[in-house]
Formats: sequence, C-alpha cells, structure tokens
Amino acid sequence: MSDQHCVIVGGSHAGAQLCASLRQEGWTGAITLVSDEALLPYHRPPLSKAFLCGDKAEQELLIRPQAFYEKEKVDVLLGTRAVAIDRARRQLALGDGSHLHYSKLVLATGARVRTLDIAGSALPGVFYLRQAHDVLAIRQATAPGKRAVIIGGGYIGLEAAASLRQTGMQVTVLEAMPRLLQRVTAPEVSAFYARVHGEEGVNIVTDASVLAIEGKERVEAVVTGDGRRLGADVVIIGVGVLPASELAQQAGLTVDNGIVVDECARTSDPDIFAVGDCSNHYNPIYDCRLRLESVQNATDQARTAAQALCGKTIPYRALPWFWSDQYDLKLQIAGLSQGYDRVVLRGSAGSGRSFSAFYFKGGRLIAVDAVNRPKDFMISKRFLADQASADPERVGDETIELRDCFSSTKTEQECLS
Repeated sequence: MSDQHCVIVGGSHAGAQLCASLRQEGWTGAITLVSDEALLPYHRPPLSKAFLCGDKAEQELLIRPQAFYEKEKVDVLLGTRAVAIDRARRQLALGDGSHLHYSKLVLATGARVRTLDIAGSALPGVFYLRQAHDVLAIRQATAPGKRAVIIGGGYIGLEAAASLRQTGMQVTVLEAMPRLLQRVTAPEVSAFYARVHGEEGVNIVTDASVLAIEGKERVEAVVTGDGRRLGADVVIIGVGVLPASELAQQAGLTVDNGIVVDECARTSDPDIFAVGDCSNHYNPIYDCRLRLESVQNATDQARTAAQALCGKTIPYRALPWFWSDQYDLKLQIAGLSQGYDRVVLRGSAGSGRSFSAFYFKGGRLIAVDAVNRPKDFMISKRFLADQASADPERVGDETIELRDCFSSTKTEQECLS
C-alpha cells in the first residue's frame, strides 16, 4: 500500500462507485468514505418506488454489502458529518472534532431537498423524501384508506403518488404550474401522466399554490391559495433539490449551481474532485455546462474521477439518461429536452400506455422520452450519443423501423455496438 489517502465525502451512488473504481484503476493507497447517514451507500431510486411500497427491505437497497468494503480495504465512517476543509493542511474536519488528512479529496455530497417555508411545514406527518430514514418514517404513517397530499408534480411526487395508491391510500397531488412535469416534458407527456394517474384514482390539481399546512398535534389539512382545504393524514413535499455544495463554497472552491469541475471531475483545487449531483460539468454533446441529478451521471463521472486520480486522463463524455417507474409504466429518457421547439410522437399518448416522444431543436434530435418502449430508448440513446441526425417525419411513422430514421457519421453497427 502506498502512503496516498483518498477521502470521499458522501455515501452516495457516486461515492460508492468511486470506492470500487479506484481499486479497479489501481489505487493502492488508503480509501476512507465519510457518510452522515447510518446506512451503507444505497440505491436511491427505489425510495419513492419499491421501498415506499414496502416491497423492498432496507438491506436490499445496499449498492454493495459490508463485505465489499472490507475486501477492498475501504474504511467507512457512517453517521459522521464532514464540517470543513482545510486546503492548506489537506485536512477534513469532522463533526466529532477529529480530522482526516488526505492526499486527494472527493466530494460526492449529492443534493439536499428544497424546503417550503410555509406555516405548518414542521408538523408531525409532514415529510420530505430524500433519504432512507425519510421513507421509513413515511411508511409508519401510511395505511390503506388514509389521505396523502403530495406537494409537487415532478417525478418524485408522481412516483410517490403511484406507490401510495398501490398501498390503498387516497392521494392528491398539488402542482404549482399549469401542468405536471412542465419543466422537463412536452405537454403531450404531461397530459399522458395526468390521464394515467387519474385512471389510477389520484386527484391531480394544477395551478395550485400552497398557503399553509394545518394541524394541532399532527398534520390535518393542506390549504391552497384559492381557499381549498384538503384533508391530509400524510403530506409529502417534493419540490426539487439543491446541490450540497456548502463544504466546497466554505473552502473557497469555485461554485456555480454546483461545484464547478473540469472534464475529469477536478475542482478549482487540483487535489479535490467532485462527482454526482453536487457537481457542475461541461457536456460536449450539448456544448454547455450541466448539473445532473441522475444515477447514470453519478456512476459514470465517478469512474472518470477514479481514472484521473490514478493518472489516466479520459475526459467525461456521456449522454445523460434517466428513468421513472410509475404503476406499470417504465419511462426511459435519453438526452436533455430543454429548449426543444418540436415534438414528434411515435405511437399515441392519448390512449393506451406505450409511446415515445422525440424532441427536436433547430431540426436536431436532442432527447427522447420512451414509455414502455425499451427498444425505442436503446436505439435513440445510442444514436443520440453519436450526435446522429433524425428525420422528424420518418420518426413519427411506425411503419418505418426506427433505426432507419437516423443518419450518422458512424456505421449503424458502430452506433449499436
């Protein structure tokens, strides 16, 4: 073992992947993972899905078992908060007053929930959904027939709505904007999800501002801006997240909507890296800086950082992709649709439960939302990564094979390999 010491802050997807990738890339020094949670790094997507439903146990969430960390000689400090970085001394201060010396430091701190500053938001029975202990508390408060009000009609809110309906709860979703998923999808996709949730018994209310949450000893109701009072036994607030970049900012690192990193995940300090939801990186496919909240980005960027830490400079170049499971629907998203000026549907979003939405900007395909169409997703994802062009008219014609709608500088076999 060398005398190098890599300290990773954050028991996230990125943090867990970095532990594995460092050893795979040949890091022979010490590795310490610092996490303020009590549980080993775990999968986050099931929190609003199978774990909320009770279909998964806590130990089933783990990305890797305890034995992995022991085998790879990773020292894991659970329930331990990192409070400050001393860059001059290369030390990380911990909440218990101790310090860790590092050769290299990696911030994999993820994101924290955006909170609502309204009356009653601290009442028992009001929850945010970000960590495993949040879901365990929610599960204790749920039961068939009870009333849940979910504030926020984004993916987390809709996934929670679907999970709670499956447990027999009465569910209302309040969305402040005119339609569900307005920031991330086309109107056709929003209308599809509003229809499906309605068919499943969810009450969807859009253009709904929340004035207050009421209750005496625990939550009893949510009051909207137009005076409606919705009875509630459980309230879940899902109004987005913010990058957990406080440590970096206090240490004087460059921060701008996340911790700014280069193509190899280095921050403005060459001995400190940042990966995952907390980082802001340049994406050459979209020619802009991005902060992505996705498992794919967290794991892929962690691999890039591990390579750089081991002396291998391989710039990060990955197509963003995401997914969402609700009821019998699997939505798979390839690319980023922001700024689109045209949407072409393949299949019908107005009936049934299977279609794809293709987003174009200036004639260029930039993203695809595929609902229960894994083949559409896989083909589109590979061609998008190659920055291939697609014919909008042909894309919408289901009599034409989807792969025949693309043209690329690479051969088809290269794109699909």
